[in-house]
Amino acid sequence: MRTYTSLLLIAVLILSMTTAAMGAAPRRLIREETLYRAGQQWGPPTNWNPFSTNAAWPTNADLTLYETLFAYSLVSGGLEPILGESYEWVNATTVRLTLQPNTHWQDGTPLTTADVIYTFGLGKKYAVTFSPLWDFITEAKEVDDRTIELTLNPENPNRGMVENYLGTIKIVPMHIWTEIEQRDETVTQAENKQPVGSGPYKLIYGDPQQIIIERDDNYWGIPIYGKPAPKYIVHPIFKSADPGNLALERGQVDFSQQFAPEIWKMWEDKDLPVGTWYSEQPYHMPASIPSLFINVNRYPLSIPEVRRALAYSIDYAKIAETAMSRYSIPVKSSLLIPDAAAEKQYYNEADVAKYGWEYNPEKAKDILENDLGATKGKDGIYVLPDGTRLGPFTAECPYGWTDWMTSLELASANARAVGIDVVTKFPDSPVWSEHRDCGDFDLLMNTPAGGLSPAHPWIRFRDVMDSRSVPGIGEGTAYWNWNRYHNDRVAELLDTAAVSSDEAVLTEVYQELNRIFMQDVPMIPLEYRPWEFYEFNETVWTGFPTADNPTAPPQHNYAGVRVLFQIRPAKQ
Repeated sequence: MRTYTSLLLIAVLILSMTTAAMGAAPRRLIREETLYRAGQQWGPPTNWNPFSTNAAWPTNADLTLYETLFAYSLVSGGLEPILGESYEWVNATTVRLTLQPNTHWQDGTPLTTADVIYTFGLGKKYAVTFSPLWDFITEAKEVDDRTIELTLNPENPNRGMVENYLGTIKIVPMHIWTEIEQRDETVTQAENKQPVGSGPYKLIYGDPQQIIIERDDNYWGIPIYGKPAPKYIVHPIFKSADPGNLALERGQVDFSQQFAPEIWKMWEDKDLPVGTWYSEQPYHMPASIPSLFINVNRYPLSIPEVRRALAYSIDYAKIAETAMSRYSIPVKSSLLIPDAAAEKQYYNEADVAKYGWEYNPEKAKDILENDLGATKGKDGIYVLPDGTRLGPFTAECPYGWTDWMTSLELASANARAVGIDVVTKFPDSPVWSEHRDCGDFDLLMNTPAGGLSPAHPWIRFRDVMDSRSVPGIGEGTAYWNWNRYHNDRVAELLDTAAVSSDEAVLTEVYQELNRIFMQDVPMIPLEYRPWEFYEFNETVWTGFPTADNPTAPPQHNYAGVRVLFQIRPAKQ
């Protein structure tokens, strides 16, 4: 009885907290004016604090409430204007930002560069997600109420990382958050029950079942961007992906960011008005590379030829077909995503053919036998000339990450088929994280620098190949390069790419980094994964952008806010 009473009290507290600030939910929302979306909120909302790691939708995700200066687009491969009108590097160390005209907050207060400088400064005062911005800049200077200049840190200059923060830091109103600072010990703890942003929607209701936002018809951006079509946006809070996917199929959800297995069957078998960015495989735009990190400091995985033989043993097409539910093409042996807008100019197919690998079991055996002089034991596993057996090597990822688990099961079966003994292990996520961070693993699946941004592909090469600031195995936590790979040439190349704007130089640098990666094989890419799953049902709303009609990028976050300005009611 005591447990039941405690749970009831918790539920009542959550309900009262989320509804008290906003009043009752609207009695009835006209369906043709309301967009239902899914996949951005998975539990009862607890706060709408843009500095919290547990903020509720839409603060945690899109730009409908709080806005950034610019927003990264998967289609253009660059930053697009939001609060900022433009930016330019006026010299090698200074970037100048200009705000859009007449920006204001939802309470009518003008939004000026003082708000931007104030927001950036919070990253200096408190431990927030964008605090590392100050590793790359030394000053954020207000030129006037429309113009700001940022100065690169001469000890750690990196143009791409600075541009990345220009597209991810959500600007907050100084007149409200200075009061919150006085009231709370740290801005990260404020509940922010009545959020005031600059975006095209206001929060009007939230409870454990749903969150509702309403269009702000006084939005400052209407003269520039137009008015978003839905008057209301509702995010139902589903307990799992299954009911959300069923709601998408039934037209009860219009716009979804959930993993929906075999979504193509909704239109091929059921003739439903459901769609994705591409109408054929891979359906979603690739934006990250879940990969198999190899502990290059453990013998015999420390031998490059062993790692290369393992890379040749894996059936990448099978992983794309089964583990990724056809939401990936077979991965290439490259740290560059061939079709990504901001990376494809650096990708070199001839280099991949010469230095890389592909699924070829016979080639794997040839490397083991002829390059290493290994012989097969009676159990079918190769043994090196010094008597070292190739395995068992443990490949791990978190339990419950079913697509990754399937990927590793396939890779381990492929490896054993050629004579490398790989077994799988699926610990709980905290255990996997500990193994990753301290380097205590043989083979470990992880995604280097997931998603895409102005910092890519630099940050992905950094995550895989840069040994600077990475403690030795057992000596501390690694935040990148989890297998402690080292190559003397990498640091110089990364430093060149970090400050260069010359495409010829960048092409040369990234192609050399990619060649080093393919020759040394510190990691094996297994698949491509979307940044977000982009799915829609056009029963109520139509005009969703697609690859054939790219009026906005296939995103829910950042530049994906433009989707709301492109759709229209199906019945008019």
